[in-house]
Amino acid sequence: MDPQVFLTLGTALKWAGIALLPLFALPLIVLAVPRLADGLTKRLIAVIDRISGGALGVAMVCGIVLIFLQLIVVLLRYAFGLSFTWLNEAVTYAFAAMFMLGAAAALRDGAHVRVDILRPRFGETGRNWIELSGAYLLLFPICVRILMTSEAGLARSWSLLEGSRESDGLPILYLFKTLVPVFAVLLMAQGLSESLKAALRLTGALLPAEPAPETEASGHGA
Repeated sequence: MDPQVFLTLGTALKWAGIALLPLFALPLIVLAVPRLADGLTKRLIAVIDRISGGALGVAMVCGIVLIFLQLIVVLLRYAFGLSFTWLNEAVTYAFAAMFMLGAAAALRDGAHVRVDILRPRFGETGRNWIELSGAYLLLFPICVRILMTSEAGLARSWSLLEGSRESDGLPILYLFKTLVPVFAVLLMAQGLSESLKAALRLTGALLPAEPAPETEASGHGA
């Protein structure tokens, strides 16, 4: 398969991503001109939260598959003395998919572990400013860095349809590597959603206890 096809596709996706970068200025626009972007931001929040909810549903399926695969691995190894590389790799892939696809919904639902000790001492306004600062100073740059560093390796992997290095492994290593940029994109999109929610709360357009439109429904549906 011609590697140039994947390089061209990767370049096209990169430029599409660059074209969407102005969206990440929306939280700042909301702070500057609240009424101008109010309706648009709430619709965008709802769309992003639904996407994260859909990814969470896939992550939950991967979690169930992981449990059954690990059970089979244990039974085969300790009851029959058998071990299969492809089965062990399937466990690894299921775990990675569960973690990477569920990370964005965990951010949406506030399920990530926080290590900051100052945030609880601030009021609602202070916490919202921390959310905005954390997204722009940490979350977005790290996700962009992940996308930049994974681009070349992912294009090569897809061009080769890279498989396992073991003869009896799964021939889908290129799909496994694709989880890395998918993880970064989902997390960055959800970071934008959380930043928009913080900006709306700071302007009074979204109450502290008010969920974003359809967020609750997407959470239960996932």
